[in-house]
Amino acid sequence: MKTLYIRLLLLLLMFSSCSSEDRAARMNDRQRWFEQNGKIKVLSTIAMISNLVEEVGGDKIDSLTLIKGELDPHSYQLVKGDDEKLAFADLIFYNGLGLEHGPSLQKHLHNNTKALALGDAISTRHPKRILQYQGQLDPHIWMDVSLWMETVPFIVETLSKKDPENASTYYSNGEKLIAKMIETDGQVRNEMIQIPENMRYLVTTHDAFNYFARAYLATDAERQKGGWQKRFAAPEGLAPDSQLSAVNIQSIIDYLRKYDIHVLFPESNISKDSIRKILDAGREKGLHLHISKAYIYGDAMGRPGTEGDTYLKMMLYNAKTIRKTLMDKQE
Repeated sequence: MKTLYIRLLLLLLMFSSCSSEDRAARMNDRQRWFEQNGKIKVLSTIAMISNLVEEVGGDKIDSLTLIKGELDPHSYQLVKGDDEKLAFADLIFYNGLGLEHGPSLQKHLHNNTKALALGDAISTRHPKRILQYQGQLDPHIWMDVSLWMETVPFIVETLSKKDPENASTYYSNGEKLIAKMIETDGQVRNEMIQIPENMRYLVTTHDAFNYFARAYLATDAERQKGGWQKRFAAPEGLAPDSQLSAVNIQSIIDYLRKYDIHVLFPESNISKDSIRKILDAGREKGLHLHISKAYIYGDAMGRPGTEGDTYLKMMLYNAKTIRKTLMDKQE
């Protein structure tokens, strides 16, 4: 008993230390960002945007992420100091398509002349590539690397207009980034192709993987003629809220049974409550289900030093984790 107590105490101290280090690092980032150093101050709502902005901007800009760590971007409300960041920023990049729908944040983004909604820009240029779910636009466009790549020209153009002297640097960095994204898109696709077609189904916590399913899980025929939607299901909608009805649960159980699926994938920044409910209900009905020990990234990237601490690493990690888990557990 004493040994167990000591282990628990050490774990608590370790997590406390990590949390303190994270807070200190964020404070240092914030202080550096507010320094008057002649660089463009760019604020991005989510890390998946910040990462691309930093690749394009390089050392010509100072970049800061508003919604950090494992916070849910769907419901994010402004906290103390956010108003100052939004006012101080020279440029603001956000996803749009209804992602940042917290009223306090939306108020600062809507009709803001220095803010650009990258998803809305893509929707205007490529409307047929944007998905809808129950009448709502699906904002999770970063889950398809080839689609997220379409944001790069908008980032390049916006930075170049703000800082014409360094436009050639932004264009060059943008071209390099697109080349890396094309390569990663192919790697993700190759990982999924290795999974037999009859096993290429995904169930996660919420509806963040529709674009992933269309791009990487579906067959060519399903993408061209329709039917790719069957490749993915989730108990919660586009914005996770953990409010499941008996109908929601039964729908997922029917899906699991129909396609002989046995594994549920948790997401890194979302409670497992909904998939635990599915697990329990499914087992009561005789299904052999389990929750993957490895989580995947949906609405948030990984912490610094993890396999998902950049956008491209996150996408490749997801693909490798899905392939390994499905192949190991369903062969």
